[in-house]
Amino acid sequence: MIGVLSLATGGFTLAHLWSPHADLRITTGPQGGPAQRFMAAFVSVSAIQHPRVRLDLVPVADLSASAKALEQGRTDLAIVRTDAAPPANGQTIVILRRDVVAFVVPPHTHVTSIAGLAGKAVGIPAGPLQADDARVLDTVLGFFDIPAERVARVFLPVAELGKAVQDKRIVAVLAVGPIAPGDVVDVVAAIARATKGTPTLLAIDEAETIGKRFPGFESIDVPAGAFRAHPDTPDDTVTTLAVTYRFAASELMSNVVAAAIARSILTTKAKLMAATPLASQIEAPDPSDTSPILPVHPGVAAYLNGGDQSFLDQVQKYFYVIGIGVSLAGSLFAAGTSYWNRRRSDEDWRPIKRLVEIADEAPGAGRSEFEALEREFKALVSAVLGRQAGAVGAERLSAFSTAVAHARHALDARRASLGDRTGPVDEPRPAPTLVVAQ
Repeated sequence: MIGVLSLATGGFTLAHLWSPHADLRITTGPQGGPAQRFMAAFVSVSAIQHPRVRLDLVPVADLSASAKALEQGRTDLAIVRTDAAPPANGQTIVILRRDVVAFVVPPHTHVTSIAGLAGKAVGIPAGPLQADDARVLDTVLGFFDIPAERVARVFLPVAELGKAVQDKRIVAVLAVGPIAPGDVVDVVAAIARATKGTPTLLAIDEAETIGKRFPGFESIDVPAGAFRAHPDTPDDTVTTLAVTYRFAASELMSNVVAAAIARSILTTKAKLMAATPLASQIEAPDPSDTSPILPVHPGVAAYLNGGDQSFLDQVQKYFYVIGIGVSLAGSLFAAGTSYWNRRRSDEDWRPIKRLVEIADEAPGAGRSEFEALEREFKALVSAVLGRQAGAVGAERLSAFSTAVAHARHALDARRASLGDRTGPVDEPRPAPTLVVAQ
């Protein structure tokens, strides 16, 4: 019993000591993109806050590759954008940022709606996300029944987009970025400088309907002055589309681990913001969100609904399960040890029992049977005496000595009764005295 308790205690101790260790594979996001910059900050802060958690970064070419790495099980965590082929097995840990889909048009433009883009050219900021942003344009055009080939795309650095608008090579710029420093703010500033006027945003009043048809998008109301304070851009609240960057995990990740990651990010937001301003938009997902793509991980939902107490409950359940496993393992170990000891005890007593049987069989044995018993007697004595010192307990050695003397006496008596005139095969000798090694 003491051994089982010691084993269980040791198991709990090892579980407690080992549980903080974790090796997590995580995508970096596209080279040079906001996701990669955030990941660099996250890894730096995590190394200080959680030195026993090791993050292995997995480089990917783009957002689609990031999602695919999680879907194929090559990573445990990934940064994904909801509109860029989100992984089928992905579940949300936290929302990293919410990006506005902004169609920015110059002042005094004749284009006042998405339909007005047909037959025109649209600029898109060149960079690691240009292909993903181009797919956003295709989705929006498709919703309004505008063939994608009817709208030309011009990929240019942000600094050159203003000049392209001024030269009327493009009628609008599609920029996807946060309501904070980013592509949309930079595009608005570039067009304002080039045209010496106040750009505006095309409203997408159908944003909610688009979000229902394409779950990677959602509706968002952009407040006046969100992208430029003086003069305000936009000059009034504008409804448009938004996409979100999310920290996603596989649906197979345990609730405890998922909750711990969410808790770590949300409680160290201030430290992450000191490393990168991109962290300012981190937010907890809505636990009641029923979105068909990237739903909230159950462990995260439990933590958000119950706070730290819920998280501790999950940890206690985790250790409870470990305790049950350790207890069962201890019971099996004890049962196995008991069985082995019984089996070994039977093996130690078997030669003694056989010597007693030889003594019982000797009086009625014929000459051939007698000789066989004599040979077996010698073999038994040699086998026991040849064992490693200390392998047989003192109690069994004492019983063995008595059994040897008893069998020897019976064999000698039978030899005499058989009329062996030449004397016994072995000269009578006292039973061997066995010494227990100290």
